Amino acid sequence: MEKRGMKELLYQLPKVDLHVHLDGSVKPETLLELARRQGAELPAGCRKTLLPFMQVDESCGSLKEYLSKFDFVLPFLQTGEALERVACEIAEQAAEHNCRYVEVRFAPQLHRSGGLTAEETIRYVLAGLQRGERDYGVKSRAIAICMRHHGYEENADVVQAAALYAGRGLAAVDLAGDEASFPPDRFRDVFSLCRELGIPVTIHAGEAGGAGNVYEAVTRLGASRIGHGVRLREDAAVLELVRERRVPLEMCPVSNIQTKAVADWHVYPIRDYFDRGLLITINTDNPIVSGTNITKEYEILAEKFNFTMSELAKLVMNGVEAAFLEDSEKSILKRDVERELQELGIACG
Repeated sequence: MEKRGMKELLYQLPKVDLHVHLDGSVKPETLLELARRQGAELPAGCRKTLLPFMQVDESCGSLKEYLSKFDFVLPFLQTGEALERVACEIAEQAAEHNCRYVEVRFAPQLHRSGGLTAEETIRYVLAGLQRGERDYGVKSRAIAICMRHHGYEENADVVQAAALYAGRGLAAVDLAGDEASFPPDRFRDVFSLCRELGIPVTIHAGEAGGAGNVYEAVTRLGASRIGHGVRLREDAAVLELVRERRVPLEMCPVSNIQTKAVADWHVYPIRDYFDRGLLITINTDNPIVSGTNITKEYEILAEKFNFTMSELAKLVMNGVEAAFLEDSEKSILKRDVERELQELGIACG
């Protein structure tokens, strides 16, 4: 198939995005309007000149440097109006790339300087996602993040707030932040609370830390999915554990390169993981910060790793299988995605 035809088919491919951060998805034009409404100054007055403050470039040297971009947008995401709007716009951006389902994650404690409670931040994000589903036809769920640099009380507050909305739009609890400085074993008490409350768990692990962090997340923190997991191959036994248990990996190719989870594309392990039978899913992580979108992520796999359309369809269906959805809704999503793939003439390989 010629390149142009392949790009069009990839655009039409139905997709899911299980790992996308709210504060990494703020459109520059939205930030400009939020700043104007809030009476705040920005160092630039248009999308083109503002984008460098929000987006990493090729010089990004680490996850810590990558995460610094969030400090720029967070001050403008401290009101219910802002949270609801950005959440809705994530659905809009997803719809532009035929993404049928998204799970949007955010850290409630990072949006409270304007007086919101953790519970209120969740309520506003869910309202935005529900509006996005109505307006753009993209089914969505939220994931509440506990932060690695926060203590037990702050994170337990997030879990308790999440429990109020579990099964009502809130799908899971996550752990994110500076993985290298704050390994997962420090958070056993927080995630034992998730188990007590029956809330599913996904953990950022194996990105800036090694395979041991993935093992800890799965065996001690109760993670049923792993965010990234790029460095899983550093321990064959842990890799085999993840494969046997069919723990999905939420891989985000573009950001994995930018954060230096791996040195470059030549050593990115996604083809190896796929061929070994790991349950790989493809996601955007932070579309604006990384300058990416879900179609681009699939284009990279086709161009750099020779994934066929059939294999890419398999990755899409992996995402459907891994979704934190109720069984009845997952069955509907699976049926709809399979129908679209059939209409495009694509078989799952």
